[in-house]
Amino acid sequence: MERGTDTGDFLRALARAEGATAREAWDEAAALWAAVVAANPVEGRFWTRLGEARHHAKDYRRAIAAFARALDLRDDFPAETAYRIACCHALLDAREQALAWLERAWGMGYRHVEHARTDDDLASVREDARFRELTGMLGAAGGSREEGWRGDLRFLAREVKRRAYAPFREVSEERFDAALAALADAIPDLTDVQVIAELAKLLRLLGDGHARVRPPKERADLQQAAPVQFYLFAEGLFVTAAAPRYAALLGTRVLKFGERSADEVCAALDPLIARDNENSQWVKEQLPPRLRDLPLLHALGLIPEPERATLIVQTPEGATREVVIATDPTQPAWSYREAFPAPAGWRYLPRTLATPLPRYLRNADLPYWFEHLPAERLVYCQFNSVRNAPGESLPDFSQRLFNFIEENPVEKLALDMRWNDGGNTMLELPLLHRIVGSRKINRRGALFVIIGRRTFSAAQNGVNFLDFHSEAILVGEPTGSSPTFIGETSEFALPYSKVQINVSDLRWVGTWPGDYRTWIAPTLYAPPTFAAFRANRDPALEAILAYREHLPGL
Repeated sequence: MERGTDTGDFLRALARAEGATAREAWDEAAALWAAVVAANPVEGRFWTRLGEARHHAKDYRRAIAAFARALDLRDDFPAETAYRIACCHALLDAREQALAWLERAWGMGYRHVEHARTDDDLASVREDARFRELTGMLGAAGGSREEGWRGDLRFLAREVKRRAYAPFREVSEERFDAALAALADAIPDLTDVQVIAELAKLLRLLGDGHARVRPPKERADLQQAAPVQFYLFAEGLFVTAAAPRYAALLGTRVLKFGERSADEVCAALDPLIARDNENSQWVKEQLPPRLRDLPLLHALGLIPEPERATLIVQTPEGATREVVIATDPTQPAWSYREAFPAPAGWRYLPRTLATPLPRYLRNADLPYWFEHLPAERLVYCQFNSVRNAPGESLPDFSQRLFNFIEENPVEKLALDMRWNDGGNTMLELPLLHRIVGSRKINRRGALFVIIGRRTFSAAQNGVNFLDFHSEAILVGEPTGSSPTFIGETSEFALPYSKVQINVSDLRWVGTWPGDYRTWIAPTLYAPPTFAAFRANRDPALEAILAYREHLPGL
């Protein structure tokens, strides 16, 4: 605050400004935020709020000045602020300035290209060739298939180079460009599925585990998948779930896809799987769903037809069988991907067994839940997604969890994050703070965190925090990501093919800048085995419950 400003007056003005913004009383908010920045001109967030209020109040010229100051102070994402300035210029019909600021925003890595295409604020420049080139609209219609795909490749190259965080850390730009040029030349000889496979190989070069290529949901021919679910255990590749007509495959070990061994097929898919810092754990997580993508296996020359495959399997009794599996046109691949731990209506091996379902499989489709084990004086909490659940936010759940721990005879917490593949890192901070701040739980031998190959992205950040700031003992298998990684979900569609692409523009450092570990590894190593899975046992929780001797170092 400037000298002579009363602290109470300033805090009241700030509270009123926040309230006016929340009520969308924009004229009032603009006046209040102007008073706030007059008292404290060094906080960029306040200038952004002033710019927003003035923008909504249609005071575009003064909104530009506020946003420009926010940009100088590097508040929020600078590219977003530059975009807002462009919108204000467009609303003033200052088209040249609007386009110049849009180009600046694009150069800073502006993410939301598809939003910009339809943003009413930019109506005055929407038909300008420079705007259409920026937003990829020039190559979206007309021309041949080859021209369309080549336009997509040019758009992809530009988006990777302007969006991705240090995209050429692991491969030179020259090599990337050469691979892209070779793909462009080969377009006439490739099917769409083969082009998509080559795009996946291209993004693999970025060293970004979040990088991905997904066919558009509208293309049914690209969304076929075999109605079986695989998993890689220590003993090999097994069928863990299947549509009812393939229920006989449950619990079988997959030896071959036609003439090719399961290992050979996995090796052929490996170059298509992006990962953080050469983390093979994420490859283990990603391979099984890729194996049911029969059009992809066909495009890679691994099976003779895109709609069916012959599996050579070994039954639990040791007999060898040959089974033909076929895709189900009514069940697109994306619906399988979004169902966890198995699609509805399928037979799931653990649910067919006579023994009770283990805790780690009971509610794997819920974001979070907990159970008290009174005899062990332990709370088992499964944290499966860094997202708010309907009806109870993650902060509210965290408070309820620790209220229970404090009010009951609980001596240990087992936090199970093996299924957690991420979400919004900021949402998990209340839970992490409660754990670290708990004198009852944050003690050596009282706090256990179960991790695994699916522990990724925001969940990796959570494990990073607990590994660095708490007394947690890690249990299970290594995480699917790395303590330091490139990651963010910000998808965009290629204009012609509508193929969905994701590349990351953020670098996360979870511990300290010199942490080069490939993954975070457990102290108590308890990898998933098929022997335990088929018996409905949980080696990770068993390891925790067997922890009774408090020895040096543990």
